[in-house]
Amino acid sequence: DKIDRDLIFAIEVELGGDRSKVTNYDEIRSEIIKKLEMLRDDVSKYNSYESSSTNAIVDDATCAACDYNQSKNECKRRMEWVWRGDYNPATRHEYDRAKDQLSRETVDGEHFLTLPENKQAELVANRLKTYSRNAYKKTKVTEEITRHDTVCMRENDFYVDTVRRFRDRRYELKKLTKVWKKKILGSSDAAEKKAAEDRTLIYDSLQVAHKCILNSFYGYVMRKGARWRSMEMAGIVTKTGADLITQARVLVEQIGRPLELDTDGIWCILPKSFPDVYNFKTSDGGNLKLEYPCVMLNADVHDNFTNHQYQTLTDAERGVYESRTENSIFFEVDGPYRCMVLPSSTEEGKLLKKRYAVFNFDGSLAELKGFELKRRGELELIKTFQSQVFERFLDGESLEQCYDSVAEVANYWIDILDTQGESLETDELVDLISENRNMSRQLEDYGDQKGTSQTTARRLGEFLGAEIIKDKGLNCKFIIAEQPYGAPVTERAIPTAIWKAEPAVMKHYLKKWLKAPGLDGDDFDIRNILDW
Repeated sequence: DKIDRDLIFAIEVELGGDRSKVTNYDEIRSEIIKKLEMLRDDVSKYNSYESSSTNAIVDDATCAACDYNQSKNECKRRMEWVWRGDYNPATRHEYDRAKDQLSRETVDGEHFLTLPENKQAELVANRLKTYSRNAYKKTKVTEEITRHDTVCMRENDFYVDTVRRFRDRRYELKKLTKVWKKKILGSSDAAEKKAAEDRTLIYDSLQVAHKCILNSFYGYVMRKGARWRSMEMAGIVTKTGADLITQARVLVEQIGRPLELDTDGIWCILPKSFPDVYNFKTSDGGNLKLEYPCVMLNADVHDNFTNHQYQTLTDAERGVYESRTENSIFFEVDGPYRCMVLPSSTEEGKLLKKRYAVFNFDGSLAELKGFELKRRGELELIKTFQSQVFERFLDGESLEQCYDSVAEVANYWIDILDTQGESLETDELVDLISENRNMSRQLEDYGDQKGTSQTTARRLGEFLGAEIIKDKGLNCKFIIAEQPYGAPVTERAIPTAIWKAEPAVMKHYLKKWLKAPGLDGDDFDIRNILDW
């Protein structure tokens, strides 16, 4: 409303000009108004996001107050989810009795009833836990309840749209990654190949970054205090995903064998004769690629999980919504691959999740999940063993020959353990059997917290001085000693740096930490101290 006032003030007062001599006044005025209106629309849209902070889960009371609450609008979609909760097996009477007992007691010289409420609750919970362990032989009961909630199809769908845009952008980046991978193979010189490899790395890194962001959208919905937090919506997402993967597994079981189920995919082995890839030819000379295993799963998904009630606002002034069928869930085929290695469980009835190695036909490792080889801080001995043994799973012409090749590597490392590394130099042995951890905080920030890293840090401070452990990010390299016998692992961590100290210093502290004043001679050798 005051645009003319502002512009005239700028021309005549600030700039000392004459309004009548300005030739493009109307043009600039129109451009400023256009941008201000766009800004106003953005603010209005943000305010509508603010108003939608209650999320799309509605109840009968919400619907009763809604102008669209008519069956013909089909704006309410009932969805199923599973609530799971842990609770103490004690009854209400037993809870009251425990609280009554505590009300007659004193804690650290202070009467129970004068303690803060959170402290009282903590003491009652601990008392009930002890009681349940003795009376019921367990401290918690896990219960699952199937629940149903209504999702409003006319709620502001900006959150869904945002996720969709990130997903679509990731698909574009994945396609570009494949395009540039092909260009690597078709490169004619070193410079061209290097440029293609760089582009491949960039696009692959970007698609992984988008994947991480997409995963965080779900985490946000689960986060306490988040503006659009909704336990019900999070439960619906996980239940729908679980049902979808379960349906895929049932279908695969009829024609092949499922190997590994993930939250968003299924690894399986299909008969070699099963229909695979085909190309439809179109009248205009084009091709349509068909991956039958993928199509088979996607057709099932669209039959059973399509939302026929998805609605989008088309006229805000009249409140008109457009209904459409929506399903953007598609399986994609990765592979085929030459080999997949899945370790067996050490306990009956207990399955291992996300722990496998997958190999390409050229013998290279395509994917590795759950193994120590990829983790920081794990024993180098285990990581070295795994790096050597994985490639052996591709050896031989039969299962027996494959196992013989794998056993050759396994036997070598078993011998290292059985002989306590007698064939290795001490420094090489230390590198293999020591653990490496970095402390993210200062030692004093951990308080009385117990852990191998904390014990190592405190002991480093004992013989190297407190200055070395005052900063965060301290690298703790340690072994687990056999002594003191019966002590927790956290108390048996010995910093490897002690073997580089003066002999007198080393002997003094090892006797102290191992609580073994009688140590002498070869007893101080790391091989004789390690808990093999």
